[in-house]
Amino acid sequence: MSTSAAEKETYIHREAVEPEVTADRVAADVLKVDEARARELQEELNHSRQEGYVAITPEEKRAHLSLNRKFDLFVIPFCALVYLFNGLDRSNLGNAQTDNFSSDIGIPASAVNTATSLFFCTYVPLQPVAVALGKRVGQTTFLGIISLCWGILTLSHAFIKNQAQLIAIRLLIGVAEAGFYPTVVSYLAQFYPRYSLATRIAYFYGSYAIAGAFGGLIAFGCFQINGSLYGWQYLFIIEGACTIGISLFIPFWLPKAPGKAWFLDAEQKAYAEKRMILDSAANLNSEYKLSMRDVVEALKDWKLWITLPWNILASIAPQGFTIFFPLVVKGLGYSGANANLMTVPPYVIGTACLLVFAFSSDHFRERTGHILGALLIVIIGLIMTITIPLANTGGRYAGLVILLAGTFISAPITAAWLAGNTPEPGKRTIILGINGWGNLAGIIGSELYLSKYAPDYQYPLKVTLGLIVASFVGYAGVHVVLRLVNRSKAKKVASMTPEEIETENTSELRYADKKLTFVYGL
Repeated sequence: MSTSAAEKETYIHREAVEPEVTADRVAADVLKVDEARARELQEELNHSRQEGYVAITPEEKRAHLSLNRKFDLFVIPFCALVYLFNGLDRSNLGNAQTDNFSSDIGIPASAVNTATSLFFCTYVPLQPVAVALGKRVGQTTFLGIISLCWGILTLSHAFIKNQAQLIAIRLLIGVAEAGFYPTVVSYLAQFYPRYSLATRIAYFYGSYAIAGAFGGLIAFGCFQINGSLYGWQYLFIIEGACTIGISLFIPFWLPKAPGKAWFLDAEQKAYAEKRMILDSAANLNSEYKLSMRDVVEALKDWKLWITLPWNILASIAPQGFTIFFPLVVKGLGYSGANANLMTVPPYVIGTACLLVFAFSSDHFRERTGHILGALLIVIIGLIMTITIPLANTGGRYAGLVILLAGTFISAPITAAWLAGNTPEPGKRTIILGINGWGNLAGIIGSELYLSKYAPDYQYPLKVTLGLIVASFVGYAGVHVVLRLVNRSKAKKVASMTPEEIETENTSELRYADKKLTFVYGL
């Protein structure tokens, strides 16, 4: 970096920690281009090196770490707690089935698979609509409302009498839960710079993995209750009531935006806003930033559509397989309660691996390699589970542990990848909503892991293996395409003057990541 460019960058970052400097001024400075910055930009494009926010001065580094700690303490745990119960409320049907849920109410076991498929039929298509609605009305208010709704519906499972009621409730719970995950990911993207984001999404998403472990423990405990109700009824009542209680605090606990956090002082609020502008100038005034152009541009976004198919296939493990994981473990010969208990260690290991991979992804500012590494672990686990005889309970269980170790990694890193490659907050919200269609994997999983394939589930596991391999190849292809697009942009930028590049930064002719000056992260 030349001296002039270094001086300019230090100057801009120094402004970020000075409360008297406005966010608008920081945004304007970020978009300026001199000859040194023009050369830097070409190098970044040539090497596909996406910069994002980096704390420079010692003062700024202290402010950056302090702010992250505050958000990590007040925002992430609460979001994770709600998502924990989201995961519990989604997966408890599989746990209930190990306690004879279907036979107790007189419906065929296949009805559970049908109800799960229908849940995803409402849950998945509505995600972009729900996340856009949340952006318009206020994300924290929206999250509180939908959490309350699915808590009530979860509790209602305890009073189901027939298959029609089960299907109706699962359809409604799909509607209620549709906007939760993408809305929270979009919400977190307002608080953390792009290369702090994957770790935080992992903290949040890890609660879904932990839900599998807690789901097994809670189910085990509920099934030991000797009362007037079935064990599965206590399961639905307890989990639903907890969700309802937590939902009431959401609008009051979660801040509406970084600059409005109740736990920050005035100086920290100003810095929190300016830090995100340094990460991308488009983050200026991002709280309710959503236009029709954002919607149209998101629907036309080629990088989303070449990534989504592989995200769907990679999500078969976390979204489809894990719902029926208790039944697969039961197939190893464990009893109903013990089958739930034996699901705990794989989920704990899966969560630990997710956190390690996400931290590494942020630290090295790299996404694709980490996703491919995770899918490779899933592939190895599937091969072991398929090839080891069912009689070898220990070996087959070890295969399931390895499978779960890589299962939860790709989805949150993909979300962070797409968020980092979409600088406009409004468009980013829609992109993350559509990316939620990765949950279509739940439909595939519910139709694969049918009871007729018990106890070894060979056919579903083999199909899952083939789809995960296809996902591995697809993600590698996305990496290559983005690298080629960056090089194409670099050639065009090389023929432009600094003034033309600055005009490209500020012009509305090309929108968001389509600008020649935007570098796609890999």
